[in-house]
Amino acid sequence: MTPLSPELLRQSRIESVALSLREDIGSGDITAALIAPEKMGRARVITRVEAVLAGRAWVDEVFHQVDPRVRVQWQAADGDRVEAGQLLFTCEGPARSLLTAERSALNWLQTLSGVATRCRRYADQVAHTRVRLLDTRKTLPGLRLAEKYAVSCGGCYNHRIGLWDAFLIKENHIAACGSIAAAVSQAHRIAPGKPVEVETENLDEVRQALDAGADIIMLDEFSLVDMGTAVNLAAGACRLEASGGINQDTLVPVAETGVDFISIGALTKDVEATDLSMRLHMDASGG
Repeated sequence: MTPLSPELLRQSRIESVALSLREDIGSGDITAALIAPEKMGRARVITRVEAVLAGRAWVDEVFHQVDPRVRVQWQAADGDRVEAGQLLFTCEGPARSLLTAERSALNWLQTLSGVATRCRRYADQVAHTRVRLLDTRKTLPGLRLAEKYAVSCGGCYNHRIGLWDAFLIKENHIAACGSIAAAVSQAHRIAPGKPVEVETENLDEVRQALDAGADIIMLDEFSLVDMGTAVNLAAGACRLEASGGINQDTLVPVAETGVDFISIGALTKDVEATDLSMRLHMDASGG
């Protein structure tokens, strides 16, 4: 719902990759120092499992920051479904640099591909409906933009990026403002044009949010019957988002109620890394 800014994503990628390298390399890779600096090598990276690829730019950035002399050649694109044993990319350059960059590069690729793979699995389940699956702010600390990028590679969509780009008025906000109507009115006043979403817990609150002019109404842990009623109440005048404990077992029935969105924290917070492998081959010439 909130598009990722390419420039914001680029800046975040540079900074987060630099941090990942600092925490891994520290004062220097003492094991890679066993190899003569003039030694050149080539490496192949494969996936051991079926997956959806995401994170190429992060891998490229890792190798670039470690050693701009490393050349990376990709054999698959972000968003591609890849098979077990498939070659993802090759890289060549100073052997020290390849080995120093290996773990950080694979960490990024396995994490983001894990997110994309989970998202594609969920998206495929509801492809017969018009619903859009949304991520949440339940992301790994420091990796939000990277994970949200991976979500899009897997065929799902981004909710708000943070606390600054859209309103999400919850129970405590409503209590502090006095009512749903007061909270929505204040939101429109202080940030005109920003989307205003209201979290509701029952059909009476749905009616209040509709009357207040909310742009999106979240149906928090509604029954399927009440979701269907809410869809009829909204009648297209307001978009509806189902949320709260939705998983692979309950996803399809929720999507079939006719809601516009389903938000699922598990898309980003329950990451199962993709199993990858890198094998290095030394140049016979030794450089």
